[in-house]
Amino acid sequence: MAAPEAVILNPDVAQKDPREALVVAVTARATFDLEAEHQLFLAQGPEEYTKYQREHATEPLPPGTAFPFIQAVQLVNQRLLERDPQERGLLDVMVLSNNSPEAGRRIVHCARQADRTDVCNALKRGVPAALLFQQEVQAPSTQLRLAFDGDAVLFSDETDRVFRERGLQGAAEYEKALEAVPIGDGPLKAFALRLGRLRDKFGPEDSPVRTYLVTARSRGDMSVRALNTLRAWGLRLDEVFFMDGAPKGPTLARVRPHIFFDDSMSNIRGAQDAGVPSALVPCDC
Repeated sequence: MAAPEAVILNPDVAQKDPREALVVAVTARATFDLEAEHQLFLAQGPEEYTKYQREHATEPLPPGTAFPFIQAVQLVNQRLLERDPQERGLLDVMVLSNNSPEAGRRIVHCARQADRTDVCNALKRGVPAALLFQQEVQAPSTQLRLAFDGDAVLFSDETDRVFRERGLQGAAEYEKALEAVPIGDGPLKAFALRLGRLRDKFGPEDSPVRTYLVTARSRGDMSVRALNTLRAWGLRLDEVFFMDGAPKGPTLARVRPHIFFDDSMSNIRGAQDAGVPSALVPCDC
């Protein structure tokens, strides 16, 4: 196994300034389809795995669930540099792997799964993180599109807790009483704000980044505080969908995001059934 601090840089990609860039870390198993290699590792151990990776170092890996997302990130950087060649606020992708340096070299050559514990550890340290589920991807590789759930993802889970304790009517009364008070920060707020700043560097019609809120909240009392919170944060989203408890899959299928972030496995399964790559933001870490 590689030492935790082992780093392999891709010489074909200009390295970004980590003080300015929005760094996105994606696991190798999300970036590429490494299921066969993973099964080899489990069945025959690290030595055979390392030998296999060394022997196949120049063979391209098939793309994984996050591959179109990374392609879209590259296009965002291209558009940013076309707009301003001195732009430093770029997106920087890191591919993470717990496996051998040989696997890392193969990944770098081709590019010319975090488990729940890793995600929870990141969230506990204040780092936005989610567990991406593997599936075939139908999202476009051009414009970067990301969709977020509201409560326990962009927002804190305070209203969810009230809903569990006092029901829908109690949650609506809670929201009405506090509609002028922004909802607490959710685990992905910081990530969404950084994306929003990238989006705002372009006009609304030609931005290479589009962001969406797809929430189970209803219109009316349950929507006012959410909208007020987004305004207070200065976070402008391209579209906001209040689903009123309806399935999210059909709406997500129309939006076709590269990744949809949600804290509910039922919503994750609905998105997957609609062919939308989905990532779980655990709320019970």
